[in-house]
Amino acid sequence: MLVQTARLLPLIGSHHLYRSSGCAARRRLRSILSGAAADRGLRSMESHRAAQDPQLPGAKPAPPPPEKSENVTATDSEKPPQTGLLPGETVVREGKASILFPSANEVFYNPVQEFNRDLTCAVITEFARDQLAQRGLKVLVPGETERVVVSLAEEKNEADAQTEEKKNGGEEPAVTTTVGEKCENGLRVLEALAASGLRSVRFALEVPGLQSITANDFSTQAAALISRNAQYNEVSHLLQVSCRDASMLMYEMRGKKNRYDVIDLDPYGSPAPFLDAAVQAISEGGLLCITCTDMAVMAGNSGETCYSKYGSVSIKARYCHEMALRIILHSLDQRAAVYQRYIQPLLSVSVDFYIRVFVRVFTGQAVVKNSASKQALVYNCVGCGSFHLQRMASPAPGVSMKYSAATGPPVGPECEHCGQRHQLGGPIWAEPLHDTAFVQRVLSAVSGNPSRFGTSKRIEGVLSMVTEELEDAPLYYTVDNLSSTIHCNTPQLLQFRSALLHAGHRVSLSHACKNAIKTDAPPSVIWDIMRCWEKANPVKREKLSETSPAFKILSTEPSLQACFTVREDANPQSRKRHLTRFQENPQAFWGPKARAKAGSCRTVPLRKNRIKKSQRNCQTHQPCYNFKLLKCKV
Repeated sequence: MLVQTARLLPLIGSHHLYRSSGCAARRRLRSILSGAAADRGLRSMESHRAAQDPQLPGAKPAPPPPEKSENVTATDSEKPPQTGLLPGETVVREGKASILFPSANEVFYNPVQEFNRDLTCAVITEFARDQLAQRGLKVLVPGETERVVVSLAEEKNEADAQTEEKKNGGEEPAVTTTVGEKCENGLRVLEALAASGLRSVRFALEVPGLQSITANDFSTQAAALISRNAQYNEVSHLLQVSCRDASMLMYEMRGKKNRYDVIDLDPYGSPAPFLDAAVQAISEGGLLCITCTDMAVMAGNSGETCYSKYGSVSIKARYCHEMALRIILHSLDQRAAVYQRYIQPLLSVSVDFYIRVFVRVFTGQAVVKNSASKQALVYNCVGCGSFHLQRMASPAPGVSMKYSAATGPPVGPECEHCGQRHQLGGPIWAEPLHDTAFVQRVLSAVSGNPSRFGTSKRIEGVLSMVTEELEDAPLYYTVDNLSSTIHCNTPQLLQFRSALLHAGHRVSLSHACKNAIKTDAPPSVIWDIMRCWEKANPVKREKLSETSPAFKILSTEPSLQACFTVREDANPQSRKRHLTRFQENPQAFWGPKARAKAGSCRTVPLRKNRIKKSQRNCQTHQPCYNFKLLKCKV
């Protein structure tokens, strides 16, 4: 080091004495520093190879991953340093996976989305159970005993459960497959945006019946980390690492023999750039798992941006979270229809700060003709919040395969209740969001094996609410918003639900909002119930403006007499059982994390720009300020 310092002193002195020779001095200094860094890097790589390869001299066998520790840092002085950990790295344990993470934000990771990953493992496991049963294989999940059908209806007996089990599974196959082993006739899984590879590693360790898992990421740092995590968890026989553009990778696998059975898209922000390739690269009846975290766009803050990404205009309304689910389903169905394919939603949930949909993709020209009739425009009143749906097409009378344009609009120039104008949103998916039978099987599997996931209680609560939702009642109202419109006290949730049931209408809650009311009752019935409630809890009408929605609504007498006596069936089973449906914030600043950064590793474009800037400085004979301070890294 002293010799190198002595060699640098003449260069530094000549740089200050002669400004014109700064370029040559800088190049010579750069070569010396790079040679020293290369020498240090070569020595560190030799020691790292000796630690990893047991055949090299001086190598030590790598210890297994930690079993019980949640976070293990490389700087922990109480425990011996583990082979494979770099300075500052951390071992994060989730499920059965132990993942290495750098201290800097070079690879994206959000611990709050453990619920997302747990739910995905549960859904793919049940999907694999259904698919492999048709191929003569039976999946075995550790900790899972005999299948017990969990039903929220109290009147369902054991005979019905056994009959349903026989219909779903039939005779049990003789060949079995379990987690961690490669199944030759199993499913091929692609995680197109893998980041650290945590999700793929968990698939390999927790989901049975898999043939291969491809973990892809465009970042070279992420791909290197995925490879290390696969070796660290001993799943390299199942997990294949890819460092390519996600869209190009899926486009190249469009052939019928090359398609994936499961594709998982969990991007940072919008998945819109990858949807076209995903609907082509999925196999017949395959499973698409898609996450959207750009909720500001899909919830109505930027309707024009939502249209450019998903082909639908979002509206800022109380039902914005369910509308976001229907927007992404509309976009998926529209892109699949281009290739004579259509979607079948299995499960669609809105939780925390994102939405997650699980859909199957099929091919069929006849069914694709129904696509227009599955979409609808939304007319939303800006005054009272009433909404109406208008289907995009309707079947032609007397012709089974012919469709005609829908007639409309379903509303007048002004709202019939408050006299305000309407907003136009959509088109959105107007069909059911879930496959109730499939969700029931996932719920049964999670409830029968609660120790499998760390968020099993929350999964059970959310899926229980999903099974209770009305399938043919898109969007919802909220009790607090209805009361706020007419400036009255808010009725209890069970009272309002009982009033709708007494009026002869169906009603349910929604997993997307705590105070939501999904019902098949028209807006006129809902406002009649609120008028009856206002008579029992009067407001000061003299303070209401004559042009306000509250004055217009309360000026009309109700056409029915609402009964607010609480009924027994007004309280759903998930609420009676006190399931974890809407949990509190798990920690401070738990929302979307910052985008992953390049860290200390510089990308090629950044290097080129820095070299160009350096060349410009050399041409003008003006050395940079950092070089004068001996801090220049160029």
